[in-house]
Amino acid sequence: MNEQNKEFKVSVTTEIGRLRKLLIHSPDSGLGKVVPSKAQDWLFEDIVHLDTIRKEEYDHYLKLLMYFLDPEKIKGKLADIDSEAADRGFFKPDHPDFHSSLEVIEIQNLLADILQDASIKKKLTAAVCAIEGCTYKLQLQMIETDAKELAKIFISGSMTDDLMIFAPIPNLIFTRDVGITINNHILLNKPAKKARSRETLLMRYIFFNHPIFSAYTGNILEIPDAAQHFLRPGEEEEHRTTLEGGDVMMVSKSHVLIGVSERTSPYGANEAIKLLFDNNVVDKVTVIRIPNKRDFMHIDTVFTQVKRNVWTILSSISKNQIHYPDEPINFLVAPDTKDLTEIIQFQKGVQGPINFPSIEALLDDISRNELGSAEKTEFIYSGNGAFPYDAREQWTDSCNLLVIKEGVVLGYDRNDKTVEAFKSNGFSIVKVKDLINDLESGEVTTDSISDTLILMPSAELSRARGGFHCMSLPLLRDEL
Repeated sequence: MNEQNKEFKVSVTTEIGRLRKLLIHSPDSGLGKVVPSKAQDWLFEDIVHLDTIRKEEYDHYLKLLMYFLDPEKIKGKLADIDSEAADRGFFKPDHPDFHSSLEVIEIQNLLADILQDASIKKKLTAAVCAIEGCTYKLQLQMIETDAKELAKIFISGSMTDDLMIFAPIPNLIFTRDVGITINNHILLNKPAKKARSRETLLMRYIFFNHPIFSAYTGNILEIPDAAQHFLRPGEEEEHRTTLEGGDVMMVSKSHVLIGVSERTSPYGANEAIKLLFDNNVVDKVTVIRIPNKRDFMHIDTVFTQVKRNVWTILSSISKNQIHYPDEPINFLVAPDTKDLTEIIQFQKGVQGPINFPSIEALLDDISRNELGSAEKTEFIYSGNGAFPYDAREQWTDSCNLLVIKEGVVLGYDRNDKTVEAFKSNGFSIVKVKDLINDLESGEVTTDSISDTLILMPSAELSRARGGFHCMSLPLLRDEL
């Protein structure tokens, strides 16, 4: 482990450089315990079927990541991995046959690692029990539990006999929201919802205590609450300091985008800007205020990058339009400014901010002037830009795409009109199962694939309201 730690590198300078390392969390048993009466409190739109979300959907995501990021651990072994005798051991963090990749890194494994330390185990157990209101006897019982089993308990909320002792944290599969890599720094989040408090605590312990991050502990940034925030009125509402990783994008080496949204407050964006400037992490931050609505949630639900000059975007927010331009209601109801998108750019050492008239204008500026694209900036619209398909498909994460290498992106198979838009923009379309088989047979290689939308099965994953951009926390990408 020590030798591997010396080589472990953290660096992300763009959204589209070839992905080399990322943090993920495979669906755990807690997802299978979300009940309808608590689903929205736990930030799920619906309950999901655990076996389907694992075997038919997420397992394909993990296998694809392994072929691109850690092929030695999967190439030539697919038949064994998928056999009934294997019992999905390759995918289970507590199984002897788990892949244990240091490129496709499982959070549960890291948590189990740090819990091997008796001091950390006691402190973290006490902190979790304080958050969850556990009895002291239960706290002592958990301290005596094996580290791997305790990691499962902290995440799933259930003891070894399947007794639930506190709520699950089903949103941990959306690792992007717990933090974001900005150059060689990691910015940790401040969640807007109580349902994410425990996962935030677990991630802080991992980042500050796991040996793979030991060279970067001085580069881990935590957003503080505003000074004497507890004296301000309305602290439970608009004055809170919140920020989630889905509202942060590293678009170039010196430039970060921060969304102000349902989950990230103006106070959170303000504190993040001060942190980034004071620590000389970047010299430019653009704040994008999007409508404070559940169906938008974060900026990465309304746009993500595909190539230097190509972005996928929801047309109704791209040009400061209100709702949907062809809807009759727009002519009957007076415009409400809270539904407008506002874009303000701050540069360190420069007096006064710059305003952009639209998200498209901002993204075009990034493509041409920061990423050096000589080609026209192109926009691929959710639902091919047509109402009602744009709204329907944005809801199922048509704009929430993960770039594995420039021009090669992962998205859900259910967004038919968006797939058509990719086709009309010259992209190949391939189903993940077919691509995995071709990678295993050697018919194609990860280096030979270009300008491709990889379709991922999504019947259950889409119920959780997050795409593959949400389900990834990149730690290392190649520079462009």
